[in-house]
Amino acid sequence: MDFFTVEFFTALMTIVFIDLILAGDNAIVIGLAARKLPPQQQKQAVIWGTVGAVGIRVIATLLVVQLLAVPWLNLVGGLLLLWIAYKLLIQDGDHDNITAGNTLWQSIRTIIIADAAMGIDNVIAVAGAAHGSPEHEMVLIVLGLIISVPVVVWGSTLFIKLINKFEWIVYIGSAVLAYTAAKMITHEKKFAEFFKENTLIYWTFIVVIVVVIVGGGYLVNKRKQAASAQKSSQTH
Repeated sequence: MDFFTVEFFTALMTIVFIDLILAGDNAIVIGLAARKLPPQQQKQAVIWGTVGAVGIRVIATLLVVQLLAVPWLNLVGGLLLLWIAYKLLIQDGDHDNITAGNTLWQSIRTIIIADAAMGIDNVIAVAGAAHGSPEHEMVLIVLGLIISVPVVVWGSTLFIKLINKFEWIVYIGSAVLAYTAAKMITHEKKFAEFFKENTLIYWTFIVVIVVVIVGGGYLVNKRKQAASAQKSSQTH
């Protein structure tokens, strides 16, 4: 895959979108960890905490990309990413376990540790999107982070509001993750040749996976909303 081709830019845009759609949790963690600091130190905590978290994420993603060459790990990674795509639609967003730091270093450490613990979904998703272009994996991963991190750091509040206001953005994000997961599964060495020779089955498989994940998440959300409305009406 050469630079400045449709394939390269498609992979890059997929990575940027994944970084942004999964950035809500990171933005919340940053805000919660730094909330007790003075305004000036809050900025420093955000910047240095993010720098540390991004460094760990780049290394982790590159390691995962290398591991995807191991037999069956594409399948495992793809199945795990399908769960992440589904979870993205139905998650309740509980962050009660994030403790605010009282000093700059405590806040930075909290941001890095929490991001590393919560960032596994992002690492797997980005590794899946970059996988298949070994000569440009590092470039894709780093470029994706360079483009998306400033948005997460400085526009995180706006982006969270945008997702809350336009619910369909999350569904598109889930569809992109499901698509990436399906591609990871088809790239599994044991299945790759079969899918390569059967284009119709390949695309049917991807479409079915995306529809099942997004449709399943939508139905669960509707059921939750109906149950919540019924409970609310009974209370009143």
